[in-house]
Amino acid sequence: MFRSLAGVNYRIWAAGAIVSNVGTWMQRTAQDWIVLTQLTHNNASAVGFVMALQFGPQLLLLPVTGWAADHLDRRKLLMATQGAMGALGLGLGILTVTGMVQLWHVYLFALLLGVVAAFDAPARQTFVSELVAGPNLSNAVALNSASFNAARLIGPAVAGLLTAAVGAGWVFLINAATFGAVLLSLATLRREQLYRAERAKRTRGGLIDGFRYVRRRPDILVILVMVFLIGTFGLNFPIFISTMSVTVFHQGAGEYGLLSSIMAVGSVVGALLSARRDRPRVSLLFAGAAFFGFGCALAAVMPTYWLFALALIVIGVSSQTLMTTANGTVQMTTDPLLRGRVMAIYMAIFMGGTPVGAPIVGWVADTFGPRWAMGVGAASGFAAALVGVFYLIRYRGLRVRFAGIKPSFVLAPREVVREELVETEATVTRTS
Repeated sequence: MFRSLAGVNYRIWAAGAIVSNVGTWMQRTAQDWIVLTQLTHNNASAVGFVMALQFGPQLLLLPVTGWAADHLDRRKLLMATQGAMGALGLGLGILTVTGMVQLWHVYLFALLLGVVAAFDAPARQTFVSELVAGPNLSNAVALNSASFNAARLIGPAVAGLLTAAVGAGWVFLINAATFGAVLLSLATLRREQLYRAERAKRTRGGLIDGFRYVRRRPDILVILVMVFLIGTFGLNFPIFISTMSVTVFHQGAGEYGLLSSIMAVGSVVGALLSARRDRPRVSLLFAGAAFFGFGCALAAVMPTYWLFALALIVIGVSSQTLMTTANGTVQMTTDPLLRGRVMAIYMAIFMGGTPVGAPIVGWVADTFGPRWAMGVGAASGFAAALVGVFYLIRYRGLRVRFAGIKPSFVLAPREVVREELVETEATVTRTS
């Protein structure tokens, strides 16, 4: 499960990342809380707008960010983006501590953070391939996800307590300080031991090579459609959890932070189970999508705070199984020369749909209530699962057979062979 930690560079990276991830979750929790309860009167649409500003640049800057991840030194690029994120956290913290913060300030900082994160995300995702050897890449991707969600166990709960005790401004300042850990880890990596792949050449049309490549890969296309549906309408947890906590169960900042931490229990379990597998399996994508829909539907009807919290664990396991499997599959089956651009497309679709979905989900929560907003998340999971089933029928020869009254699902033999080969395929022929 933890085999990637055998490499010293991955251990250094993981140590810095866990500290920074805790700070990131602290800031996200405090930011959503002050927007919902201090800068507005329980306005879920405002929270959705903050999310839209924070994740919208992933889509708008896609050609440039993918190009940067493939052509620039990723370690140096990450040092620049992580330093900029720390500076933005410091600025928002100072405004909040001094009592000067207004809603438009949060909007502005969310937008600036989104611009920086648009460059950071594809570089950070693909940098993992420079820290570990190819056979362990899937494990390293899963452990990265486990680290991010383990931080969610700590960050939101601590942020809730600190926000209630000393105010959100100090949470932002602490987050700014945590970026020092990841900057230190990047500075102390053993650069001679990095697995540096050949950089993509700067050619005319290089920005659209990633799109051409994806267009010729139906297996990647179906993953992107599923990720878009769930990322746009399902992974709006700041809206779901904050509105259910405040307007349905009438809880405070501490209880709101605890809900995020409880869901992280499921997310960590899902990520660690993915780390145990030797390779990502396509069938887990469709199962994860279906169980995500079921978890959201279950949470939507829970009558009490603690039963709602238990349903969040189901959501955490399923969403993390889906996203970790999707990320690992795309990275392991993509031509290394195009990996940065393809991952930029992946991250843009994963996070870039938020400007569309978050305001819609926020409007549903304000107009019809938080439980109906959870229903939107459930629908996204079921829709993604149906897309996966269509792919299996169309491209993998899925058929249903009956032994008496008992059904069984089988793939055509030639497609089973193709599934085994897809992991080792280096590339689909590129057009210039």
